[in-house]
Amino acid sequence: MKKNKTRLTPDFCVIGAGSGGLSFAAGAAQMGASVVLVERSKMGGDCLNTGCVPSKALIAAAQIGHDIQTSSKFGWRLERPKVDFKKVYDHVQGVIASIAPHDSVERFEGLGVKVISEEGQFKDDKNLETKTHLIQAKRFVIATGSHPFVPPLEGLSQVPYYTNENIFSLQELPKHLVVIGAGSIGIELAQAFHRLGSQVTVLEAFKVLPKDDPEITAKLKDILIAEGIDIQENAKNISIQRKSKNIKCSYEDEKGKSHDILTSHVLVATGRRPTIGNLNLEAAHIKFSLKGIEVDSTLRTSNSRVYAIGDCTGGYQFTHVANYHAGLVIRNGIFKLKAKVQTTAIPWVTYTNPELAHVGFLESQLQAQKIPYKVLHLDFDDNDRAQAERRIEGVIKILVSPKGHILGATILGASGGELIYPWVIAVQNKLKISAIANSIAPYPTLSEINKRIAGQFYVDKLFSSRMKRIVHWLMWLTR
Repeated sequence: MKKNKTRLTPDFCVIGAGSGGLSFAAGAAQMGASVVLVERSKMGGDCLNTGCVPSKALIAAAQIGHDIQTSSKFGWRLERPKVDFKKVYDHVQGVIASIAPHDSVERFEGLGVKVISEEGQFKDDKNLETKTHLIQAKRFVIATGSHPFVPPLEGLSQVPYYTNENIFSLQELPKHLVVIGAGSIGIELAQAFHRLGSQVTVLEAFKVLPKDDPEITAKLKDILIAEGIDIQENAKNISIQRKSKNIKCSYEDEKGKSHDILTSHVLVATGRRPTIGNLNLEAAHIKFSLKGIEVDSTLRTSNSRVYAIGDCTGGYQFTHVANYHAGLVIRNGIFKLKAKVQTTAIPWVTYTNPELAHVGFLESQLQAQKIPYKVLHLDFDDNDRAQAERRIEGVIKILVSPKGHILGATILGASGGELIYPWVIAVQNKLKISAIANSIAPYPTLSEINKRIAGQFYVDKLFSSRMKRIVHWLMWLTR
């Protein structure tokens, strides 16, 4: 006899226990709403288990080795270090394990959230069903994230390959890693594995980091090539073939010349796609496409009972955006405030060394909209702290309106992801460059570079011939 499913009628049902889903569930439950959380896989989602956390742990391990190898500039004489990659693996898994309790079932049940570790599908526009439960919530929040997009490259399905979902399970260092794709994930892991000792080749069909400032990404590309990473842009007709115990990657360069690479491992990092295929969205009358679930400016779907947040909406695929969305839906779903998504001040960081960080407009966007602007540049080698630590590779670039409003910022340099934050506040609050220029930065810090570049906006006025005449006149008056 078929067992009847348990019926639940919470205020909210959250589908997906990644960053966005967990943020919403924790916030709503602690505010007094009844919340059911449905997750078919691991708590913490991609960010904790296969994304942000393990990748940054791997990058940190690689940085240690790089620091040792380049320590002679500080007076150290050290032999070339040898990596124990199994211990690197243990380090990465240990970091995941140390954070996991914060995202665990136990913690969320302690907050009052009902966690169902099963896959959920919409039965109709008001109900979601799992293997053992039927959930009729007042509101649903879809937070199912995204998954790696694997392009239909010739021969790829016939060989073992990696994505971010399984690359961190490696316990032996790849002898030669071919990375297909030069977005943030591909470039970060390319540098990390190279610093750990792998030979690395990057194949990119277009340009490295195409969503960032091309002037700055060109500088980063040069730095990576100087380290020894082989980067091939405009690589077309990529194909894969098993070759004895190795893998042969073939491609054509921009001139149409064919090239073959014999490699041990292949990492596919060609972007991500929303994870929505098994939700039965049609039954819930929720509009969607290959790009993701369609939402309005308040993150509500075509079904007024349902919100969608994070990667599954097809927008910016960042953990901090999913968390931002969660906060908006708390305001809209609980307090009926109709808060709207604002994308102008969303920052992003590529965690290479040096880091590449950005917020606001790019030059190309300002030019397309015919918005007048002024460009400010300052190299990191003009910063005393950067010189002291020999971290002088990089540049900060600020876009400012003629009246001094901060329009955009790009930083390539040490701790770029940390240094971008005041510019995020400035763009979000529509501050003028004077807010940064008039601040007091402690010396010697990397943060001084923000104050110094802000001061550049006033150089032409402060040191002009007109200013010299005014000062001369003022000094004459005080004789």
